[in-house]
Amino acid sequence: MVGLPSMAMCREVAVRGDVEWGSIPGLVRSAARRHGDTEAVVEGRTRVSYAELGARVERAAAACIANGVGAGDRVAVWAPNTLDWIVSALGAVSAGAVLVPLNTRFKGTEAAYVLNRSRAKLLFVTGTFLGTSYVASLRRAAGQGPGDGPLPGLPHLDQVVVLSDDAPADFRTWKGFLASGEGVGEPEVRARAASLTGALPSDIIFTSGTTGRPKGAVITHAQTLRAYAIWSDLAGLRRGDRYLIVNPFFHTFGYKAGVLACLMRGATMIPQPVFNVDTALANIASEHISVLPGPPTLHQSLLDHPSRDAHDLSTLRLVVTGAAVVPLRLVERLRGELGVETVLTAYGLSEAGGFVTMCRRGDDPSMIASTSGRAIPGTEVRVVDSKGAPQAPGVPGEVLVRGFNVMRGYFEDEAATAQTLTTDGWLRTGDVGVLDDSGNLRITDRIKDMFIVGGFNAYPAEIEQLLGLHPDVADVAVVGTSDARLGEVGKAYVVRRPGAVLTADDLIAWSRREMANYKVPRTVEFVPELPRNASGKVLKGELRRRTGGGGSEVSAGG
Repeated sequence: MVGLPSMAMCREVAVRGDVEWGSIPGLVRSAARRHGDTEAVVEGRTRVSYAELGARVERAAAACIANGVGAGDRVAVWAPNTLDWIVSALGAVSAGAVLVPLNTRFKGTEAAYVLNRSRAKLLFVTGTFLGTSYVASLRRAAGQGPGDGPLPGLPHLDQVVVLSDDAPADFRTWKGFLASGEGVGEPEVRARAASLTGALPSDIIFTSGTTGRPKGAVITHAQTLRAYAIWSDLAGLRRGDRYLIVNPFFHTFGYKAGVLACLMRGATMIPQPVFNVDTALANIASEHISVLPGPPTLHQSLLDHPSRDAHDLSTLRLVVTGAAVVPLRLVERLRGELGVETVLTAYGLSEAGGFVTMCRRGDDPSMIASTSGRAIPGTEVRVVDSKGAPQAPGVPGEVLVRGFNVMRGYFEDEAATAQTLTTDGWLRTGDVGVLDDSGNLRITDRIKDMFIVGGFNAYPAEIEQLLGLHPDVADVAVVGTSDARLGEVGKAYVVRRPGAVLTADDLIAWSRREMANYKVPRTVEFVPELPRNASGKVLKGELRRRTGGGGSEVSAGG
């Protein structure tokens, strides 16, 4: 067990974020005041200073207030990494709303479930992204037909704002929405923001578990600010850094270790909506990028790109990675070939605010590659056996976490909360790990069957539930299998219904229409029956042995 930090450990962090800023709107106002003329966001030819960003956020907050958003109301954002995402999300939170980020890879049905489950009152949505009309997808999922109201299948959703100049007649454009707040004065906006305390929820991050249904982890303003002030200090993020944010904003790694961390330090954000290695190389060179967190596959693709030497990457100084086992060779290449001064690994999960352990600057490269570092100040990490007894260093067991960063619970789900949080405050992560004598954590396996596809957490139970909707599927089990490009991908073992002639290509094509791409099984094997134990539980271990699938660490950002 790793205990609560000593005073010396606490000195790793100069000032607690929850004490310094109080709330996320407090952070936004402070950043506008302290870093006013510094570039806050660069998006193509658009360059916005911190003072301008603060003004845009307040304008968005005024529009939210004018449209009936009250303290505690849920507001969702379903859009890629853009300036408008930053402004709409921070505007909603400044109006007292609880942010519900939606995965951009979701199909309409998946997004509609989270919107209904959270009872979101307002949705900010992109127009078309990666060739998909999110508006059309949402309409289909909500059962909208001729003559219907806006979205009959989403009764709690009062308004949909399209982050575009065009929108259907029953939705709002972003410009029109902002204009609607012109009657709300600055004093009212500031008063609303000032009424928020650190103990109030700031966001609900939906994550799937063993039940196959997404559950919303409730995190407060104080938890978020304290955790990512620590992250910024341990990583060494500083004013003047230029941060290419490839990690999606819907993920804690993108939003909190990205947007909020930059606000804390006065770093410049360069959002990249989709990871494309050519675009990333061009951005690093042209925008003099110094900070580039992301999964190992991102950094590997940069190192191996045939045109890498044609780009000036000399400004890169900080890389924070996770989401999979990190090869020692990758750490050495980042330092040796690109001259990256600091390479760190970390571990977290949404239920702990996305941040639990982290390596420290100055750690040996072999430690950085082989572990996820030590518990952050204010938290405890314990490894226990099946009966809850602490394991000795070097002995694997389930990883438990306790501290300020642990969620307040799953949104309106007492049963799931009780299964995950112990009565004395420990969070059962479902991950198997080992602690060394110095408290460094190495994730070795998982109790949950989650696997990671190119940095995205994929949950077999959820995928199995979706595949089970196909009329020709009688039974199905999904496991992760190794993939040279993405780390892991899904493989489905399927039992056809009697008389069905379903093919693997048919099921994969159907899956691409019904679920996010990273969830889609890359291979399908038809079997007469699934292996089960005496109680009827599918023997996933046997299926993994058949595939030769490996394991990997869970996401550094949740």
